Amino acid sequence: MKRILVIHTGGTISMKENKETGEVNTSSKHPLDEITTLLRGETEIEDDILFYLPSPHIRPDHMLKLGRYIHERMSKKSFDGIVITHGTDTLEETAYFLDLFLQTRKPVVVTGAMRSSNEIGADGMYNLLSAIRVASCDEAQDKGVLVVMNDEIHTAKNVTKTSTSNVATFQSPQYGPVGVTTKNDVFFHHKMTRHDSYPVQKIDKKVSLIKAYAGMDGSLIDAVTDSGIDGIVIEALGQGNLPPETVEALQRTLTKEIPIVLVSRCYQGIVQDTYGYPGGGKKLREMGIIFANSLTGPKARIKLMVALEMTQNTTELEHMFS
Repeated sequence: MKRILVIHTGGTISMKENKETGEVNTSSKHPLDEITTLLRGETEIEDDILFYLPSPHIRPDHMLKLGRYIHERMSKKSFDGIVITHGTDTLEETAYFLDLFLQTRKPVVVTGAMRSSNEIGADGMYNLLSAIRVASCDEAQDKGVLVVMNDEIHTAKNVTKTSTSNVATFQSPQYGPVGVTTKNDVFFHHKMTRHDSYPVQKIDKKVSLIKAYAGMDGSLIDAVTDSGIDGIVIEALGQGNLPPETVEALQRTLTKEIPIVLVSRCYQGIVQDTYGYPGGGKKLREMGIIFANSLTGPKARIKLMVALEMTQNTTELEHMFS
């Protein structure tokens, strides 16, 4: 019998809808109550409540505390897998941080819900059941942190929330899920080709995320730079281009040895140093801006926060993002 540790951090999966007002808020009802009966004879479940927070309240220090807690619990007792319940708004960021931080071959699965436990069509119980089955699967080992929602298994690196309310919100644009779950089985059809891991001891670097837009000038970049920031991630236009009016501000930021990481605001494709006009990707890369391969803005921010705890060297940072 497999032994699975379930760690609850809050979110919609642990909330209820007020039938009079329609408001969804925290609840004293434990989301695991009915799962133990469903898995009796299959899986031994041990569950902890670490936080009871809506996911917009989750900060990087919470993510680090969760990662440390997982290491601590696994060092004291043998578990075959870990499941984390989490609110969906920042689920992908916590999952990706854990993917970078954790030092384990055991399956680690993050799940949540789009509908609270007493809403019609509530998805939390089924997602949790599916996540426990994936965490119990031998084939889930050595795949990094996985996200299981709506019968699909995604990697923490590629998954993102694509809809504000649809239960099929979690997708991996361009890559797709690495596996699927059914009522009784777990199937994997993709393999990981690379997995990065950085055992940081703290995560307190300040990194801002800026989204580019038509007609953008350098005022926002200057303001962020002057705020005492340690790094900046910019969601650039297209393949990795910015309006020419931003270039002088970018140079001022780089002169202060504040790293800038570039991703695209497009949800598919990667940034490339193609265009040679002012503000074009080729010129930006020549300036020393780091191009992040296949990461969204929020995840590039998480990675830069982690990376800056390891090194301040631009060449080393560029290698970590390649």
